[in-house]
Amino acid sequence: MTFPVMTSTVSADALCKLVCKTYAFEEDTTCTLLRTGMNHSYLVCHGNTRYIFRVYCYQWRTREEITEELRLLLLLKERGIGVSYPVADRKGNFLQEIHAPEGVRLAVLFSYASGAKVRFMNDETYTAIGSCMGKMHTITEHLDIARVTYRTETLVTTAYERIRTFFPDTLAEIQFIKKAGWQLSERLQKNHWEDWPRGVVHLDMWYDNMSVGKDNTITLFDFDFCGNGPLLLDIAYCCKQLFHIEADKRAYKQKEQLILDGYRSVRPLSEEELKHLPEAAVLIWIFYLGVQVQRFDWSNIFLSENYLKMYVGRIKSWIDYYNVPLT
Repeated sequence: MTFPVMTSTVSADALCKLVCKTYAFEEDTTCTLLRTGMNHSYLVCHGNTRYIFRVYCYQWRTREEITEELRLLLLLKERGIGVSYPVADRKGNFLQEIHAPEGVRLAVLFSYASGAKVRFMNDETYTAIGSCMGKMHTITEHLDIARVTYRTETLVTTAYERIRTFFPDTLAEIQFIKKAGWQLSERLQKNHWEDWPRGVVHLDMWYDNMSVGKDNTITLFDFDFCGNGPLLLDIAYCCKQLFHIEADKRAYKQKEQLILDGYRSVRPLSEEELKHLPEAAVLIWIFYLGVQVQRFDWSNIFLSENYLKMYVGRIKSWIDYYNVPLT
């Protein structure tokens, strides 16, 4: 018998034939696997034009969720935000079906984000990132899409239940996550954080999901975690990722300020939001640990108690840096 599989890596050569037929590309088109992960990404080259063909993992996103992601991207493109946007095939369709061994996987061809990924940027680029977020939020504020809504229940309660399926409650790190998640969720709720400016957020805003072009133009991509919630979440996520990669915390503080200044050059950011930014970031950290446990097959082959100690250590460093009170 042919044994069933959980996930497969689709042949780049076979995808190339599919792309050429579906999008009416020339036969000299090439397709190369770029990376596997949350979804599988392939680089498609058609003449001098590059694309990204994303094959969503089996049962990771529904057809409606992907359609809503694409609707958001087309809106942002129309409104002048630099994004990697979906490309229609010769029949005008954006979604493709791939009949993989595990079942039908959905796929989309995206424009290529021109520029380069830059881990450590200059001052002007950090300001441009903040400005880009501000411009995006000006468009997505009050917008609602048929995807996840990021509440404290989503970020902490659901994530914690997933984490408990992998790590025992008896671990000190799990007890810390439980305590921090509960206390900070309660504090945000008491401060009515869901009444703050809200709309559609990216929730994966960091250097690995943006390209920097000439004159510090920013092109955003990978909206796989987009959803509804307080707009502060994007800023908190961006800052916490910067905190993680910038060992010099004096330099971090300067760069954080540049991002915030760039954002506020476009739209306001209240003192109440700024005050609770560190707490929102902790909730995001907990959420993504839940994602890693949920998708252990791809996310982190080192997912273990040692990894958990390192991960929680980062959260504690953030909490200490911002003097976030926990009892």
